[in-house]
Amino acid sequence: MTCLKTIATFLLLACLTTKVTAQNSQPWKGKKCAVVLTYDDGLDIDITNVLPALDSLGLKATFYVANYQGHLQSQIPAWRAAAAKGHELGNHTLFHPCEGGRPGREFVSADYDMNNYSMRRITNEILAMNAVLTAIDGKTNRTFAFPCGDNKIHDTAYIDSLRKDFTGARGVAGTIQTIDNIDLYNLPAYGVMNNSGESMIQWVKEAEAKQGLLVILFHGVGGGHDINVSLPAHSQLLHYLKQHEKDIWIAPMVEVAAYIKEKQKKKL
Repeated sequence: MTCLKTIATFLLLACLTTKVTAQNSQPWKGKKCAVVLTYDDGLDIDITNVLPALDSLGLKATFYVANYQGHLQSQIPAWRAAAAKGHELGNHTLFHPCEGGRPGREFVSADYDMNNYSMRRITNEILAMNAVLTAIDGKTNRTFAFPCGDNKIHDTAYIDSLRKDFTGARGVAGTIQTIDNIDLYNLPAYGVMNNSGESMIQWVKEAEAKQGLLVILFHGVGGGHDINVSLPAHSQLLHYLKQHEKDIWIAPMVEVAAYIKEKQKKKL
């Protein structure tokens, strides 16, 4: 009898060890990959189309808010409610300046052409937006997204002087990276432009296979911007993510960036 008990105990411990080992092999809080849904510019469509879709499924996202359209004041109650539900309000600068003077940038006015900016001006505008966002959501930890993916004033990376103010900064490089290889101040992102739901789901499947981070960058959803995705395609992606939550960690960028930072620190 004692022998049988010993064998049973050994088998139980072996099973538990196997289970723990399997969980530890999943790098994203015990899941295969991380997916961050990001929505740029603080568009009205985010409030009318995106937030209800996310909230209906219990999914959390990051909204990179700017005020270049002048709509922020009227949006404040909706953004405050979104933050209270667990969504991140990220910083996308006050006025969304971009580098002008090259093909595809005809929309950039001289006033908000980064070629005409100083380091002091871009820094002041970003910190001012942080103050605005804190007044809305009461939070001091958040991430940043480079407008148009432009991250330099002339030849200088402006985020370097702002690292203490942000947990991370999102760029626009369409790659999937593992925790060890991620640059927190140039986080990758796949930009959506009229993609089908199935094509976006393929990105998710690639992230699972690589056990990496997938960041998806939306602008218009069912309208609201020239860079758009249809409502059915967006809905198809969200439902796939919800159906596969056991394998996919879906969270705002600020939470994922903090997790990456902690993991990378342990590797040092």
